[in-house]
Amino acid sequence: MDFALSTKAEEYLANLTDFMVSHVYPAEPVYHGWRLAKGHDDHTLPPVVEELKAEARSRGLWNLFLPDESGMSVLDYASLAEVTGRSIDLAPEALNCAAPDTGNMEVLHMFGSPGQRERWLKPLLSGEIRSAFAMTEPAVASSDATNIATSITLDGSEYVINGRKWFITGAADPRCEIMIVMGKTDPDAPTHRQQSMILVPMDTPGVEVVRHLPLFGYQEQHGHSEIVFTDVRVPASNLLAEEGDGFRIAQARLGPGRIHHCMRAIGMAERALELMCSRAANRVAFGQTLAQQGVVQQQIAESRLAIDQARLLTLKAAWMIDTVGAKAAAAEISAIKVVAPRMACEVIDRAIQVHGGMGVCDDVPLAMMYAQARAMRIFDGPDEVHIRTVARRELKPYLL
Repeated sequence: MDFALSTKAEEYLANLTDFMVSHVYPAEPVYHGWRLAKGHDDHTLPPVVEELKAEARSRGLWNLFLPDESGMSVLDYASLAEVTGRSIDLAPEALNCAAPDTGNMEVLHMFGSPGQRERWLKPLLSGEIRSAFAMTEPAVASSDATNIATSITLDGSEYVINGRKWFITGAADPRCEIMIVMGKTDPDAPTHRQQSMILVPMDTPGVEVVRHLPLFGYQEQHGHSEIVFTDVRVPASNLLAEEGDGFRIAQARLGPGRIHHCMRAIGMAERALELMCSRAANRVAFGQTLAQQGVVQQQIAESRLAIDQARLLTLKAAWMIDTVGAKAAAAEISAIKVVAPRMACEVIDRAIQVHGGMGVCDDVPLAMMYAQARAMRIFDGPDEVHIRTVARRELKPYLL
């Protein structure tokens, strides 16, 4: 295995690092101050992000997650994703590399018709609109996607959609114009051929956004929404690929996307460790700095060990996607989806502890980071599902 970055990726990384220091970190208090003044129930994008997007685009730091756009491999992009995770609310979107748009753009790139790509992929790639991915449902255990009950029924030249979805990331953002919805087109087909994916514009009659769901009390700018679909009609041409291709599309979408999530979690953990070290070096208790206390030294060392282990495992999964494909790397992808968010939660929790009361308020970003890292252990498949995938591979030779 070779984890060395390409020359192009090294150039992107240097450019991105400079962009973070010169523009993104200084914009954080502006972003959070604007949202605080507006109220967190307001999901309008703070104007400073548009300024960051313009700067990133002028630097060529745009749509880097797509190999056809950036010329980089999954392994190359992984290190850039880590850097963006250090400012999770600003950096990914500034580079037009924020979820769920990245996954949706990959789906449209791989499975969209020429008309679908022209209508939806083009404005997404240019950062003019945002999108949502509607899979999870409140009435069923969506960790088993075969449970999804939303119906997509062909009626002449249209599909009719009925169902309820929730935790639909991005749907609260006023710029969200399109959803990819997963539902059942044929309940009688083989289990993994029952589901399909279809494009549903947000302003389609029958689409009702019921509420925006907080994460540990935080209302993120892009939001996580509950949506009801009542006799929603869209043209049959809005179907992605063919009927029954829903699971095939989902797997193609989630492989590289999980690399992005995990590397951003590692970026969050790295920043939490830096905050922990700075606090420990400057805070005095019982006649010594916290950095001189053995228990704090252990917390710092354990955090470094855990971050580096998670990074190596994630880079291995990225390298495998590049060399043997996402399907062959399925167990490795599942492994990192467990390891990276779990590690981030542990490191951020230690940093909170070293900060004391400051760690649980908004004077430092740790509480917000913890909420996001903890949510990662559920979305894109909960830990338990991914652990089962790893266990099945380990057991396979013994169950012949």
